[in-house]
Amino acid sequence: MRIINNKFNIKMISENFGRYKYNEVDKYIELGGFIGLKVALEKGKQHVIDELKISGLRGRGGAAFPTWQKWEGGIRELDEETFVICNADEGEPDTFKDRELIAKDPYKVIEGLTISGYMRSAKTGAIYLREEYTYMKHELETVLELSREKGYLGKNILGTGFDFDIKVFSGVGAYICGEGSALIESMEGKAGKPRLKPPRIGSKGYLQMPTQFNNVESLAVVATILKMGASEYAKYGYGDSIGTKLISICGNVNKPGVYEIPFGLTLREIIENVAGGIENNKKVKFLQLGGVSGPLAPESLLDTRYTYEDLWDLDLGIGSGAILVADEDMSVIEYIKLANNFFHHESCGKCIPCREGVHVYKKK
Repeated sequence: MRIINNKFNIKMISENFGRYKYNEVDKYIELGGFIGLKVALEKGKQHVIDELKISGLRGRGGAAFPTWQKWEGGIRELDEETFVICNADEGEPDTFKDRELIAKDPYKVIEGLTISGYMRSAKTGAIYLREEYTYMKHELETVLELSREKGYLGKNILGTGFDFDIKVFSGVGAYICGEGSALIESMEGKAGKPRLKPPRIGSKGYLQMPTQFNNVESLAVVATILKMGASEYAKYGYGDSIGTKLISICGNVNKPGVYEIPFGLTLREIIENVAGGIENNKKVKFLQLGGVSGPLAPESLLDTRYTYEDLWDLDLGIGSGAILVADEDMSVIEYIKLANNFFHHESCGKCIPCREGVHVYKKK
């Protein structure tokens, strides 16, 4: 059990929010920026894997796959040129925590992606920025250029012989491009539709190169862990859900926004102590966790801890970290209609369950 006393005001992943601007690379360095990259390059790949194991980091895009397992597998595939991608196609309704990271701490995202490139022995990486975030593209490109000038990108990074650079791709405004293979198809100039698998993108991805994907938050957490040390990071959290999580909370709450919380708070604590309670002192009717593709949770589950294990036990999930709160006036039927309309509009029609629908057959 690791819940800490000051549990509603934690700043680790979000430690730099509001402390520098995108064109202030020197300020980022003064704040301890790029220490995680230096640790990775100095101590080597096995040290990074060991730290990720201690941290318990799971993918923050929704799949929750252990990051160390993904990265350890990638280390073994070094026979050909490889590629790494930061997936910033944050298209799930209710989810906007990656936007905050890119806007308020872009260098940390760049640092995490560079560490990913080092681990994968890649020479090039990409940030796939959703079409609705195109307004941030110029700022990101400035961040990349300033990072090159300081020796944190490009040829012979920090004198280690490691060459790596990053480019930014603008998305096509389709929800389906958040899926890895559809995103790659889009990057290659094709229609953004998922590929048949196998082969998987880890073996044949962008331009048929072995490709590794990570979410924006996942990469920022890697940089954070290597900077502060996994043992220190692991002091936070609850049970097997280690560390902290960025959540995006919206709906009928007084203080919607992006917050960093330790795993282990209850859903009730998140609503009342983090998001300021329900508007107009009304009652909660239901929550939706992880975005509109997630299930609804009734008010009776508000005392459930926000951990992977506690939510999985109830067939719920953390997903991307989105929490939508609906009060007593919200019609469940009308809400589900809205969600269905979104998926109807965004479906590419390629996968059979999405195209044909899901049918329930009863025994005669």
